Amino acid sequence: MNYAETLAYLNARLPMFSRIGKAAYKADLSNTHALMELLGHPEQGLKCVHIAGTNGKGSTANMIASVLQETGYHTGLHTSPHLRDFRERFRINGEMIPQAAITDFVEQHHEAFEPIGASFFEWGVALVLEWFRREHTEIAVIECGLGGRLDSTNVVTPEVCVITNIGWDHADLLGDTLEKIAGEKAGIIKPGIPVVIGEAQGTIAEVFRRKAEEVGAPIHFVDQGAAMPLQLDLQGPHQQRNARTALAALHILREKGWTITDEHIAAGLSHVCANTGFAGRWQTIAQQPRTIVDIGHNADGLRTVRTMLEQTPHHRLHIVLGTVGDKDIARMLGLLPREAAYYFCKADIPRGLDADALKLEAAEHGLHGISFPSVKAALAAAQHAAQAEDLVLVTGSAFVVAEVV
Repeated sequence: MNYAETLAYLNARLPMFSRIGKAAYKADLSNTHALMELLGHPEQGLKCVHIAGTNGKGSTANMIASVLQETGYHTGLHTSPHLRDFRERFRINGEMIPQAAITDFVEQHHEAFEPIGASFFEWGVALVLEWFRREHTEIAVIECGLGGRLDSTNVVTPEVCVITNIGWDHADLLGDTLEKIAGEKAGIIKPGIPVVIGEAQGTIAEVFRRKAEEVGAPIHFVDQGAAMPLQLDLQGPHQQRNARTALAALHILREKGWTITDEHIAAGLSHVCANTGFAGRWQTIAQQPRTIVDIGHNADGLRTVRTMLEQTPHHRLHIVLGTVGDKDIARMLGLLPREAAYYFCKADIPRGLDADALKLEAAEHGLHGISFPSVKAALAAAQHAAQAEDLVLVTGSAFVVAEVV
């Protein structure tokens, strides 16, 4: 198979959460353990940073990877989902995995993997861990896909664990209270491995304290009130919080003997996008009219988007909005500004919420606009309607953003 045929095979044959939702989610690690056994356990001996959380884990992962790249370490990075290209999920020193590495892996292993019934994400974890081993990666930064305790990435034994924050997302799979969701994220905490908690208070913090005590893991709560004297290329107060979380993890790595200087940290945090290819977070994609994309896809993510809108000068606001059907839509819509003109759309995936259905539900929250047959049609209409000093925002889902970046 060539690369296009390989992707077609993976897309057609494997359950993919990003497309079909919880039907692709397997609530145990048996598949991943079986894949690791077939591959000779590439997860064993991998030096890594393991990151979970509701929001900010992608930003935090890319910040840490960027700093590690500045040190000269051969640095792996595994994140999800991708925006444009499947290979974005798998990087070493910022470079995406070669197409040939994917086709070779699938060609070599598909007959042995197929009886296991592994999902798209489980295949991806197996692929990246084997690739990191083959390329002699010195340290990798690995982002959980969903949850933590039962996430396929939770077969690694990291140098440090990171949990960015806890918010409402995937409640149908992770639990119907924030404490239950925190309990799932806390599943990455391992015996004796330091864990950094980016943002947690009260009963949420107690969930993490209990888990850390239970397994004998040193726990570090980030002081989010501390000054941030370093320049960041990722904008917004939420990125300063992510940077403080990243710094706490980097300091632990330094204490464990990794060579990470203050100069490495400063350079890494100011060049995240250039170093790692990070995209889709309050990213400007056009200037006339100014058009920004952000993958905010849950209540906390859209609360951050609302804050960024308040800090961004504009005359009139045009919002291209799409989401997936298994989110807490009401909670999300309640956070969006009523004074904007809305352009409702559906990403080209089965999970996408129908644009007309989204328009009807949005109207119940005082959000009004027009529905469009595609994301690109909605964006074109918004940009056509916008005047020179207006702002166009595309948000609500990574899958919506992926179609326009």
